[in-house]
Amino acid sequence: MAGRGRQAGFTLIEVMVAVLVMAVGLLGFALLQTMSVRYSQSANQRTHATNLAYDMLDQMRSNRLGAVEYRNATFTGGTDTACTRATGTVTVASNITRWQCQVRAALGVGSSATVTYAGGIATVTIVWGDQRWESNAARRTGAYETGTLTLSTRL
Repeated sequence: MAGRGRQAGFTLIEVMVAVLVMAVGLLGFALLQTMSVRYSQSANQRTHATNLAYDMLDQMRSNRLGAVEYRNATFTGGTDTACTRATGTVTVASNITRWQCQVRAALGVGSSATVTYAGGIATVTIVWGDQRWESNAARRTGAYETGTLTLSTRL
């Protein structure tokens, strides 16, 4: 009967502590996954904005004599419309309409763009909302909460 005083196995407190530690770890992992999805979405939007800005600059570069006409591509907000390519004779105005539609489709209806051309320098600035997941409306506005991209080039 000398071995009767020795205990084998786990106590209930040890099991509860192990479950608690595991639960905290899993909650941390879930938060990490959520933040990863948010940052991936933000990076995806920044990539779309970069590609769209380069698209506009390339259009201006390919039509240097008419580059000043692309200042009409500036817009603020708008409606969600189907983006179609012009058939037949393609004009600067049809290219601008298609580009504006692509910006809205990729970055949201509330996005805006400013296109300037002065002194041989073309500048495209695109602004979009980057805090759609934020539940507090006051924190969805302002310079910090919006995505902003500006590209310039000499034509």
